[in-house]
Amino acid sequence: MRRLRLPALLAFTASAFMSTPAFGQAKPSFSPLVQSFITVDSPVVALEHVAVIDGTGAPPRSDQTIILSGGKIETIGDAASTPAPADAKVLDLSGDTVIPGLVGMHDHFFYPDGGGGYPILYSELGYSAPRLYLAGGVTTLRTTGSIEPYTDIELKKLVDAGRLPGPHMVITGPYLEGAGAYTPQMHQLQDAADARRTVAYWAAEGATTFKAYMHITRAELSAAIAEAHSLHMTLTGHLCSIGFREAAQLGIDNLEHGLLVDTEFDPGKQPDVCPPQPVTAKALLGLDVGGPQIRRTIETLVAHHVAVTSTLPVFETFVPNRPPLEPRVLEAMAPQARISYLTNRAMVAERPNDPYAKLFPMEEQFEHEFYEAGGLLLAGPDPTGYGGVVPGFGDQREVELLVEAGFTPVEAIHVATEDGAKFLRLDDRIGTLAPGKDADLVVIHGDPAKNIAEIENVVTVFKDGVGYDSVKLIASARGRVGLD
Repeated sequence: MRRLRLPALLAFTASAFMSTPAFGQAKPSFSPLVQSFITVDSPVVALEHVAVIDGTGAPPRSDQTIILSGGKIETIGDAASTPAPADAKVLDLSGDTVIPGLVGMHDHFFYPDGGGGYPILYSELGYSAPRLYLAGGVTTLRTTGSIEPYTDIELKKLVDAGRLPGPHMVITGPYLEGAGAYTPQMHQLQDAADARRTVAYWAAEGATTFKAYMHITRAELSAAIAEAHSLHMTLTGHLCSIGFREAAQLGIDNLEHGLLVDTEFDPGKQPDVCPPQPVTAKALLGLDVGGPQIRRTIETLVAHHVAVTSTLPVFETFVPNRPPLEPRVLEAMAPQARISYLTNRAMVAERPNDPYAKLFPMEEQFEHEFYEAGGLLLAGPDPTGYGGVVPGFGDQREVELLVEAGFTPVEAIHVATEDGAKFLRLDDRIGTLAPGKDADLVVIHGDPAKNIAEIENVVTVFKDGVGYDSVKLIASARGRVGLD
């Protein structure tokens, strides 16, 4: 099926987002901590003899030279005809590939604490998450729901000021949840007026996007959308009480996770009520992704310009007999978090007939068909569930799973870069590699266009033209995920 392109995504301006990350600001004075991770910090840099995947979906180009100057991409051209300036720091990257910095669109700063029991609580990863996201090639992220919104806002300020290493950040306000929240870390909205007040308050505090959650009512969601749009901000949702088509008609901008959380196919679905997950699963298993019911949902989302965020890594953890985590990911976890993850994974392995074994490929097919129909597909790992989806590593796994879902490696990279930038209305600055764009790019040893697993071989991550050592960043966070 030929992919159609949407002429426009959203009707509001991008002014709120353009001021959110530190795009266009003067280069900060880096603290000694940040400097310890920097390997390249020269006014002019030449990356020679490198393959380029530019993020647009175009075929890769081999043996290129990329000139970075003043935090921007100045030139990209054939190495034979693009000489390095005399004052440039020259890096011979033969055998390497450069892609745009990943734009993580479901990248939390919290993680299951591994303690189990009730109440369910999450640990804020203020230390490890920013480092690991950057190390994994994420140069811009959206937090997509905050447990500690003030912490997220202050972390962004510290990174923007050059005091901590990390990506550019678009901060989502606290979850907009209705009655029935499963964790006391979420405020439960009282009514539509409370929804409006909450959005307005957190916008004033520094949040620039919002997320509705599972038990929100239609009245609360409508009020939150109206308030967010009045402030030129977007609102996404991980919904359950409201189906996808209804949410699209209410004006939501983005839906998280895709088909597996869409409850509209439950024949007994009641308005404003979140049905049990097994009921939703049973309803989905009786459908054909290519059939008329799901097709109608896809068409509705595309017609209303509603983006969908793929979060395949978190779903993968519930599927029996999937590939185990690599040692580098396990080593990043605190001991308690590692034990908790492995214990839960063993329990999943004992359920070979678990519905997720069939639901997971349905989700992959849904995302591919949504994309082919012209939908804007975004990418992010969602480091929640019972653990195992780790910042940075999870973003790389998301791209790999998109390839498993039927995307070419170049298409998967496009989804994880340019499409996210388009939704944030930052695509004139980031998301693709072109002269004049911000120098946010990732140097990978190998060729992910031929073997997508090589996207894990990150060597250097350039943010605003400054190169960070991925290996050092990962080493500094070893054993911290689940702790801080």
